Amino acid sequence: MDRISAPWRMEYIKSQKPAGCIFCEDSLRSDELLLYQGRRVFVMMNKYPYTSGHLMVVPVRHVNRLEALLPEERYELFGLVCDCAGILEKAMNPHGFNVGMNLGRAAGAGVEDHLHIHIVPRWNGDTNFMCSIGEVRVISDELKTTRALLRELFEDLTPPVEEAG
Repeated sequence: MDRISAPWRMEYIKSQKPAGCIFCEDSLRSDELLLYQGRRVFVMMNKYPYTSGHLMVVPVRHVNRLEALLPEERYELFGLVCDCAGILEKAMNPHGFNVGMNLGRAAGAGVEDHLHIHIVPRWNGDTNFMCSIGEVRVISDELKTTRALLRELFEDLTPPVEEAG
């Protein structure tokens, strides 16, 4: 069997996890991964992606339960998921997407106290099977390169107009 090295992953696995929330602006959030800041929701790249272009859509407010989201947050959250899929289609031409959430540790949440939605572009014949059989991920592009490709497309987004109600 051939071996594929993914040493950057081990850095994450072995690293001491700092206290605080990676999604909260006043805590550990890294603006170098930020692609878009909306009123109530933002988009950032995953520092340890499943595939190139792996994005996360995250409420600004620290919230860990779907039912705790305000109606305005729900609206902007799902709207941004749709926008992200369109941007990734335009920029990377994937054949499909995995879109989902892991709510709680039992569901596989790496960050269980701040909900977020993953958008993972997929291609026919991609190498995502590697994590199942080889415990590694094969990422076809560097984060900086992918960020540069996506960043200008996110600049065209405007925050949603709120309906009077």
